[in-house]
Amino acid sequence: MQKNHVTSRIVVTSAVTMLAAFALAGCGDDSNGSSPTTVELSNNMGDPLGQVEFVEVDGGLEFNADVENLDPGFYGFHVHEIGECEPESQAPDDPNNTGDFLSAGSHIAGEEDANHPEHAGDLPTLLVKEDGTAQMSVVTDRLGASQLMDFDGSAVMIHADADNFANVPDRYLGDETEPDEDTLSTGDAGDRLACGVIEGVVEE
Repeated sequence: MQKNHVTSRIVVTSAVTMLAAFALAGCGDDSNGSSPTTVELSNNMGDPLGQVEFVEVDGGLEFNADVENLDPGFYGFHVHEIGECEPESQAPDDPNNTGDFLSAGSHIAGEEDANHPEHAGDLPTLLVKEDGTAQMSVVTDRLGASQLMDFDGSAVMIHADADNFANVPDRYLGDETEPDEDTLSTGDAGDRLACGVIEGVVEE
């Protein structure tokens, strides 16, 4: 079966338009007067898997996830640095590394040289219920709208496995005593299962 490619669009507009987009996107107002922006999530076949809204609030940036059509269990949930959700794509920093949604790059790091789970884009795991749905609301002060909607945008990502938040799992209790590079970069959350583009905004 041929995959339906899920592509991103980067919006080139003025700073005034960026503010207008936040005022008009989504529905309903929060205490800051801004409205939610909705991100649609899809798998590598283009099948819809729910949506995530984000909105600026007094405490930071609020994410509201409403996910469906997944197997029960825990899933890693992060914000990645590039607004591209391309199935079977190259990683920006390693053209020899290809896979679903690798075009979205790594987690938004925030602080330079930050490891997982201290990345700005690291969020709590999603718990999918027996009916295949998950709902979660979380407020983070590690991220701002300007980071999500910079010139190349960003991407909301659901991973195939649970996030261990760089705790030392059983496999490190033998010869290894510290988390390895995979754990420190992704929390061993595994493949990229679903992706949603947050479009970038830049000045003309």
